[in-house]
Order: sequence, then structure tokens, then C-alpha cells
Amino acid sequence: MVKVASPAEVLARFGHALSDPTRARLLLVLRAGAAYPSELAEILGVGRTNLSNHLACLRGCGLVVATPEGRRQRYELADDKLRHALGDLLDVVLAVDTEHVHPEGGAVPAAMEPAAGAGTGASAAGPLAGVSES
Repeated sequence: MVKVASPAEVLARFGHALSDPTRARLLLVLRAGAAYPSELAEILGVGRTNLSNHLACLRGCGLVVATPEGRRQRYELADDKLRHALGDLLDVVLAVDTEHVHPEGGAVPAAMEPAAGAGTGASAAGPLAGVSES
């Protein structure tokens, strides 16, 4: 059964999806276009089982859909508005306290720092610039 989520549920699901760096990177890759799991695993540098778990979470949150193509599944953002929403989020400039303690006990990881030129503008490195972890 399909249920239409309330605005608060939409934000909670979006927040849950973005709370994991791998899922956030996965959404950024899918923002550039649809892809197969094997491609996504290679781009993100994660194992297929790990990727499958993250894709299941994103499907459960309603953010991605899988389209069967023969024996394969092609994944894409569930709604084109998500592409624009992610772009808008990337354009937000946050003033962050560098002494902020991450909930898991350490400083905010450097991997969570915005990449130079992040946002909706094109960069010389292409649409996936800043997606892979350093």
C-alpha cells in the first residue's frame, strides 16, 4: 500500500537518508542520472551488499525507485524535484563552528566538509566531482 507522507514525515525521511555519508553520496550520484548497482558500487567504492542495504533504505524513504530492465534493476531519484532540492541544499552556505562535536564523539569528519565548487554549478571535474570519499 502506498501512503502519501506528511511534510514532517518527508523531512524526517530526507534527514534519515542524508544522515549517512554513503547514502548522501549515493543521492548525489543519482542526481546526475540513473545507474545500475554495479556502476554505483564502483563509483562509490563500496561493496555490493553494503550498497544494496543503502539502496533499500533510500527506497524505503521514498527517495529512489528501481526500474526492472531484464535481470537488472536501474536506480534513479523517485522524483525530479529531488534533483532540484539536492541542488538547493548544496547551494546553502552554512557557518559551522569548527569546535562542534559530532554526535558520535569526535569532531565533524573532514569528509563532511563541502568540496570546493560544490553546488549546482558545473565544474571542470564533471557532475560527480566531490562525490567520492577522500
